[in-house]
Amino acid sequence: MWTKKNRPNYNRDYLRYPSDLTDEEWVFVEPLIPPAKRGGNKRSVNIREIVNAMLYVLGTGCQWRSIPKDLGKRSTVFEYFQRWTDDRTLDRLHDTLYERCRDLVGRDPSPTAAIIDSQSVKSAEKGGPRLTSQAMTPARKSRARNGIFL
Repeated sequence: MWTKKNRPNYNRDYLRYPSDLTDEEWVFVEPLIPPAKRGGNKRSVNIREIVNAMLYVLGTGCQWRSIPKDLGKRSTVFEYFQRWTDDRTLDRLHDTLYERCRDLVGRDPSPTAAIIDSQSVKSAEKGGPRLTSQAMTPARKSRARNGIFL
């Protein structure tokens, strides 16, 4: 709740970017990050900066090419983003932090109730996102069937 007593807990003015992790937040996130790949060279990037760069993109909505230079190379950040998406590290990170937040406020780690509106039900009856993407994708035209194509 936004009270005068509680507001300082959410102050992020002392951080380089508001999306950066505080030391207290990093303590929760660090154990959830997978170790470097076995073999080869040791990890040469600061993994906390990689996470901060991903949070910057999520928080600002900027393009990958607009990541500030002090957060690391955009290609490296995007490579980690793809790797962690593919191996579901980001999903595990989200789920673990979500459950921990619910636990901190005294709630059951997983919700026991859900609210479904009529629009959600209509979407589920039609097949949901899978059919939506098909409807939004323009049909491909074969050039070989075109009478003008030689």
